[in-house]
This record gives sequence, C-alpha cells and structure tokens, in this order.
Amino acid sequence: MANDNELSDQKFSQLSAFIYAQCGILMPPAKKTMLAARIQKRLRVLGMHSFSEYVDWVLNPVTSGDELYHFIDIVTTNKTDFFREATHFEYMRQTALPELVQNGAGVRRRLMIWSAACSTGEEPYTLAMVMKEFGETVSPSFQVQILGTDISTRVLQKAAAAVYEMDKVEPVLMALKKKYLLKSKNPAQRLVKMGPELRAIVRFQRVNFMDHDYGIRDQFDIIFCRNVIIYFDRQTTEQIVNKLCRNLVPGGYLFIGHSESLNGLNVPVVSVAPTVYRKPN
Repeated sequence: MANDNELSDQKFSQLSAFIYAQCGILMPPAKKTMLAARIQKRLRVLGMHSFSEYVDWVLNPVTSGDELYHFIDIVTTNKTDFFREATHFEYMRQTALPELVQNGAGVRRRLMIWSAACSTGEEPYTLAMVMKEFGETVSPSFQVQILGTDISTRVLQKAAAAVYEMDKVEPVLMALKKKYLLKSKNPAQRLVKMGPELRAIVRFQRVNFMDHDYGIRDQFDIIFCRNVIIYFDRQTTEQIVNKLCRNLVPGGYLFIGHSESLNGLNVPVVSVAPTVYRKPN
C-alpha cells in the first residue's frame, strides 16, 4: 500500500499531465522529488497531512478554487535579474530602437513593449530604464508603454509593488540607481522602490501561454520572451511563438533567451542577430 506521506508515482503522473495541459510545462519523473518538496510546503500551510488528498483536491475544478493559482505558483520557475543578458539591451539601443523610431514609434505614436513571463518584474523595470534613457536622446515627448505578464499571480503582485532587496539591484549602474530608484527611509531595511517615472510606464497582467486568446489587444513593437520556452516541447513552443506574434507589429522584434532557439519552427519571424528575431514588413 502507498505511503500517503509520499507523492506516489500515480499521483505524480496525474499532476504531470495536468501541469502540461494547464501550463504547457514538461514535468519528467526526475522532477518528482522537487515537486513533492514544494507541495509539502502547501500541505503545511493548509494543515493537510496527505499528498493524495491534496492532489485530488487541486485537480478537481469544483474544489480547487484559489489553490489552483498557488499550485501553478509552486510549479513555475521564477528566476530573473535586472539587466539579465545585457547584450539584448545593447542591441535595442544600437539597432532596434533607432529603426522603430524612424518608423514613428515613440514619436508619432506610443512605442509598445511586452515583457512576457516577466516574473517579479526585474525585466520590465530594466526595459523602463533603458527606454527612459533612450527617449531622452530622441524627444522630450517620447512615449512608451511596457506590459509585463506572467502566469503566477504571486510574482505579479511583487512586480506591481516594485520593491526589491538592495542586493537585487546590484547589476543596475549607479547613475541609473540615483536617477530612478528610491531608497527605503529605514536604512535597516535595505530595500529600494522603482521610482514613479518607471512605474508610470509599466503595467502588469496575468497571462497563461496555454490560453487560446491572451486577451491582449495592443500591438507591440518589441516582445521579450526570454528563458521560458526551454520549459516547453517544440510543438508547444511553436504554438506560443505564433500566438505572441499575433501581437507583434510588422517590423517588430522578438527577443528570446541566450540558451534558446526557434530553429526549425514554423513561426512568422526571421533571425536578425543571435536570439533576436524580426517580423518581416
């Protein structure tokens, strides 16, 4: 008889199939120990004593309620940093942004950026700093809007709060820290908040890549979807990229993670630099 203090292979298989259907994320048997450890924390929070009780509860759409969001939170990986993979921001400044501005983005109309799978917000706020600095070289009335989306409501709440530990902002240049970041009034806290001029151009929304319609009607000049498609199989990746590109303007740019590739996929973008793609005009 199965020990209910352990996650059985059968219950793991059920969860694995559910995670793939809900999030598109592959959960191979090698991840069973990691998943069990994360569920164990939820059992303690909920005062539950049995893995099978939890699995039956969370997989039942009648009973799961908000716990489904907590479960998705523990399944998804939320690793991110300010100015992560910095060559992308350099490419934006040197190549992508000048070309987009030439076509009126930011000047005749608002320049739109989407940070997909934005986690706790470091990427959209990095983009906000880059855009503020670039905008100053173009026009005092330069306009930009940044959308950050993620499947996890927990990380989106942290992103919207815009408060970070001091060591998290280490990669940010001192000049940018002085210009855009607000230190906590209590020095013992070692916290910083993104300044109002950054928060004003960034908004957040929950999006599940597996949904047929993301509910986003804006068209974007730049989409960042970095270090997330590594968790999907090729078929799912192709579907996601095609859905993202519905919201990418002709001539718009798609940035993916340095360890990712769209080679061999039937997607409406072409490679213009390592891990940078563009939708043909």
